[in-house]
Amino acid sequence: MNRLADATSPYLLQHADNPVDWWPWCDEAFAEAKRRDVPVLISVGYAACHWCHVMAHESFENEGVAQLMNDDFVCVKVDREERPDVDAVYMTATQAMTGQGGWPMTVFATPDGTPFFCGTYFPRANFIRLLGSVATAWRDQREAVLRQGAAVVEAIGGAQAVGGLTAPLTAELLDAAADQLATEYDETNGGFGGAPKFPPHMNLLFLLRHHQRTGSTRSLEIVRHTCEAMARGGLHDQLAGGFARYSVDGHWTVPHFEKMLYDNALLLRVYTQLWRLTGDRLARRVARDTARFLADELHRAGEGFASALDADTEGVEGLTYVWTPAQLVEVLGEEDGRFAADLFGVTGQGNFEGGTSVLRLARDVDDADPEVRARWQEVVGRLLAARDTRPQPARDDKVVAAWNGLAITAIAEFQQVAALYASPDDEDANLMEGVTIVADGAMRDAAEHLAAVHVVDGRLRRVSRDRVVGDPAGVLEDYGCVAEAFCALHQLTGEGRWLTLAGQLLDVALARFAAPDGGFYDTADDAERLVTRPADPTDNATPAGRSAMVAALVAYAALTGQTRYREAAEAALSTVAPIVGRHARFTGYAATVGEALLSGPYEIAVVTDDPVGDPLLAAALRHAPPGAVVVAGRADQPGVPLLAERPALGGRPTAYVCRGFVCDRPVTTVEDLVSRLG
Repeated sequence: MNRLADATSPYLLQHADNPVDWWPWCDEAFAEAKRRDVPVLISVGYAACHWCHVMAHESFENEGVAQLMNDDFVCVKVDREERPDVDAVYMTATQAMTGQGGWPMTVFATPDGTPFFCGTYFPRANFIRLLGSVATAWRDQREAVLRQGAAVVEAIGGAQAVGGLTAPLTAELLDAAADQLATEYDETNGGFGGAPKFPPHMNLLFLLRHHQRTGSTRSLEIVRHTCEAMARGGLHDQLAGGFARYSVDGHWTVPHFEKMLYDNALLLRVYTQLWRLTGDRLARRVARDTARFLADELHRAGEGFASALDADTEGVEGLTYVWTPAQLVEVLGEEDGRFAADLFGVTGQGNFEGGTSVLRLARDVDDADPEVRARWQEVVGRLLAARDTRPQPARDDKVVAAWNGLAITAIAEFQQVAALYASPDDEDANLMEGVTIVADGAMRDAAEHLAAVHVVDGRLRRVSRDRVVGDPAGVLEDYGCVAEAFCALHQLTGEGRWLTLAGQLLDVALARFAAPDGGFYDTADDAERLVTRPADPTDNATPAGRSAMVAALVAYAALTGQTRYREAAEAALSTVAPIVGRHARFTGYAATVGEALLSGPYEIAVVTDDPVGDPLLAAALRHAPPGAVVVAGRADQPGVPLLAERPALGGRPTAYVCRGFVCDRPVTTVEDLVSRLG
């Protein structure tokens, strides 16, 4: 009997009609395996995963394969986005056994959850042979299987251990991390490494802050080149905005078409901060279009942001997105069709399957004449309208707390910078204003949804769908990302309740997730017991829970003046510092927060009756050092500690600048404020 029909996870629901007798992750499944004396087959994936769909079509929908699975195993289906703790444990095991990982992940385990054989995608014929081999080994070589499982558990316990070396995260370590990234940088195509190539958003955030601290032109150039290469390639949706998960090649041309909330949130922060620091026109456009993508395509009205858009449309990758020259002409006419083909690199040969092309920006149009830019945007609008009539990829509608936190933080930063650069003279001022309005509404919806639905009895839950919260408990990254988001929202709105909520979440995390060495476990001390308690310090597709917690602790300490949160941040960061200089690509968010701590961070309070348009606030935002917190409002505004007992001098707007809890004298002119922040 397939038991997935009542699941809240869209991924599990995709498998609810399989002939496999799937169980969701639950104690009852393992008890059933023990009763039957058979292994557990754990299949882990997520709704937008292309190869998960392929394995499902090849094997899980096949009656014969399903019969083999049902006869010899208890089969458990896991949504990695809903249960990142389960995924982390078994992914570590898979990497330990095979040297690599990915999804779908296929794990064979004993009835107590101990993994003894792991892999990823298996073609049907290989999977059938594997099922037979594992079933035979379980029956005839049980002792060897159990020894293998014990060895795997010992290996993954060591990989996830706490209590290792600690050291302060110094300027020298951060400089070494920047140097290492520079040596690994792809000078031709931007980014790091070869195919498949993933957007290195957290490394780019770090390099932007490193540039601010050191003035390094090399760090800034890496960011600018990579951002331009990604934005002009097929990784970036040239019509609707937003970024795909990764490029299958080394030059950003052909994407793996799924679009993840977390990638787009983190990339929005990168392009927003590049725009803030440089005024770059391309960065401005991409930030705007990414914010619009989040608001239009992933936001669910009255809720938060959905997790992803699928890689496939009707089982075909790229069906929604790719074009031929003839299709361009059909939509645009002969002249504009040729213009679009030249602009977007669409040829008869194509760059994708079947002579089709993924659109990429083959010409530099951001700095072109106004007439060319207007024609470009008019063509984009017509192509997008035509594309909207095609079949569309499915959307994974579940709301993940951590990823929504990332999106809230990104949009809050975008709103501040958009206001900073707002000008009625801009040719697209109306478009920018429209985007800021819808993005602001989406951001506030998401925050209210997290506060009202995901916080249950003072604890955070991981997922919800259709305003119904799921059972999985929040993990460390949820607490860190949501608390950081509430701190960002407090700065944007001046509302004290967001800071209060952030503090409550951080207090729970400090009480429930703390490790003896000053770091953190990824699961709470009262969470479900797995074969090992995960505590991964490295940043991967999303910030490590530890890095996210440190970011939130640093911001909260700066906003409240409570030093114990900063001390907790420094202790946790010291557990990551030993690997920052050696593995910079996997500690990008930790290094980003390290730059904030090294900077101070600055605490900037602007006392004003105009907390939106005051020139002092604009100067503070434009020149804010790495990780600075900025608030604006009336003196002694309730719920805003940075405005307490800080009067307006002589009745004039006044800026108070502190750094690491040590304050300069207040200033009332933009020039004096900028000199304090230089």
